[in-house]
Amino acid sequence: MKSFNRFLIIFSTFIISMASQAAGLLTPKDSSSSLELKEHHVNVVVENGYAMTEVTQIFHNDKGADQEAIYSFPVPENGAVGEFSVWIDDKQVTGEVVEKEKARQIYEQEKANGNHAGLTEQKEYKTFETSVYPVRANQDTKIQLRYYQPAEIDLGVGRWIYQLEDGGVDEEALAFWDTNTRVTKAFSLSFLLRSGYPVEAVRLPNHPQAQITQLNANEWKVSIRKSGNNSAKSQANNDKVSDELATTYAEANIDQLNKNQIDVLAESNLSSQATAPEAFRLDQDLVVYWKLKAGLPGSIDLLTYRPDPSKKGTFMMTFTPGDDLEKITRGSDWVFVLDISGSMTGKFSSLSEGVSRSLQKMRAEDRFRIILFNDNAQELTSGYENASRENISHYLSKLSQVSPDKGTNLYAGIEQGLSSLNSDRPTAIVLVTDGVANIGNTKKEAFFKLLEKHDVRLFTFIMGNSANTPLLEPLARRSGGFALSVSNADDIIGRVMLASQRLTHKAYHDVEVNVDGVKVSDFTPEYIGNLYRGQQLVIMGHYWKSGPAKVELKAKLSGQPKSYSTNIEFPGQTVQNPELERLWAFAKIKDLDERMSDFEDQDHKNAIKEIALEYGLVTDYTSMLVLREEQFQSYNIDRINKVRVEREQNARQVRSTQPVKNNRADKSQPAFQHSRPSFGGGGGSFGWGIGFLSLLVLFTREKKK
Repeated sequence: MKSFNRFLIIFSTFIISMASQAAGLLTPKDSSSSLELKEHHVNVVVENGYAMTEVTQIFHNDKGADQEAIYSFPVPENGAVGEFSVWIDDKQVTGEVVEKEKARQIYEQEKANGNHAGLTEQKEYKTFETSVYPVRANQDTKIQLRYYQPAEIDLGVGRWIYQLEDGGVDEEALAFWDTNTRVTKAFSLSFLLRSGYPVEAVRLPNHPQAQITQLNANEWKVSIRKSGNNSAKSQANNDKVSDELATTYAEANIDQLNKNQIDVLAESNLSSQATAPEAFRLDQDLVVYWKLKAGLPGSIDLLTYRPDPSKKGTFMMTFTPGDDLEKITRGSDWVFVLDISGSMTGKFSSLSEGVSRSLQKMRAEDRFRIILFNDNAQELTSGYENASRENISHYLSKLSQVSPDKGTNLYAGIEQGLSSLNSDRPTAIVLVTDGVANIGNTKKEAFFKLLEKHDVRLFTFIMGNSANTPLLEPLARRSGGFALSVSNADDIIGRVMLASQRLTHKAYHDVEVNVDGVKVSDFTPEYIGNLYRGQQLVIMGHYWKSGPAKVELKAKLSGQPKSYSTNIEFPGQTVQNPELERLWAFAKIKDLDERMSDFEDQDHKNAIKEIALEYGLVTDYTSMLVLREEQFQSYNIDRINKVRVEREQNARQVRSTQPVKNNRADKSQPAFQHSRPSFGGGGGSFGWGIGFLSLLVLFTREKKK
């Protein structure tokens, strides 16, 4: 058993080393005082095209004096934080959104007065931080966070991620804070999937201890329960997991540590585990995949919320086109643009493995280049190389000798990748980065202008949590491409194949959506761009009256116009999905934030602030503040968010008692005549097993027609 534990420890050490920091309690590095994170519970409900994630935590202070708890957590790039609560005198108190500077000022004032207060702030694009005071001496403090995010389907596969790993990109935070990721008493995940379309399978790639239960064709449940004890049953489960991970480790051929190193690591870690039992470590993301049944029809789904029929309503319209895109058969040139800066240290194994898998899938007529960048850009290859086995093996060997260090000149890397493009050959440029540009040209507008000089489309896998999504996502979208995030906990083989299958067929260009017959406004996203095979398009906005409307999706395919239309009924009054208002608000804020890349002005900032205050969202300009009820009154802070939270809770409770609803709106007059594409073509299986970390980022160039 000890040998198996050694393998487990080596494997765990390898994985943990890939996250410089993780979600958890923060303690200044020069402080000897720390708190205990006793419990961490995650409750998730995915339904109607969006996910609600609720996180409940209990902190314990075993010191003789009151302390402040500061907790850091990454949130998915499309996650909208809309609720923060603290239990005060055993009563849950919901926070209110306040302008950021004012919220911090009030929190510090209440803290100085020894009063209860809590604050959740967004730290740029990287993470959110929650501060709570006081955690009373020898007592517990309980908090709760809730955020919402779209749950889109890609080639019939859905994905939900709970981000626990920190991307390791905030050097100031890494230098100042120590992070306690240990949950000592209890950890749990309760994940409920309620799908309007039949679900074929549900998987968690890196958590074999998860219990997965199919309730019916449309409902699945996932549970993880961990407690901080050393019972015989727990030990037996740990032994089983150790055996499975040991096998995975052996098959991965990661045998670079000699026996003495293995013994030292094993004994050290086994000793620390024996003296510090824990329920869970918050240093590895939780990822849940689900796969819809193959052969489902293309569809347009409509979800609405309009409690007052005399006022505007909010809608979410989801387009899942049928599979009528032609296959691409020509060979390609591939240019790999790889980030080897210091911030990629924990992610370089993913990068190398992804390049390896990509090169090995090339055909004999393909060619490739490899560009590396940190402070500057340099080419590893000598121009385009034929994709022979000898060339691939040679350059993979050279890549394996590279060690990430120095800064990130992302601009230089992309600029070098765009050089020497052959207009006679389709080109796929492979970009792997976390986007944390800190050297050279770092402004968004400079990247946009660089792409405008070339006829290119950018497809990006975003490396790790806390990556510079505000730069990478709009950059890809403006070029007509797409961006996908990759976690170390992803099912890597499936993730690579998923991206590859998007690019095996032609794409819709210049996509537009028109609605006639019902007044609509405030569309988001304002600019759609391209739509790829298996990709869903989600449009949100407001509507002002009920009745039938003609909905049309217009696009170009190989330069020729295409149109898909149907008639849809907008209801007069609906009350079951109040969360749509927050989702619309968050999407609108993202549009405004992206627009500031072109011309940053106070009007855009004010618009973001006003939307966030009205709809209760934490942003760069607003924070969530918790006070005693009487203190809210003394600061003249209206309890707007409290009312919104109660309305959302009531609606969720009602929905939970009802059967799963299918929201297809074009059933009587289908907009698409073909079935939607699914992963693997005709319902092929997703790669569900534990895969080692790899990555594919595609930056594809083709002639615009």
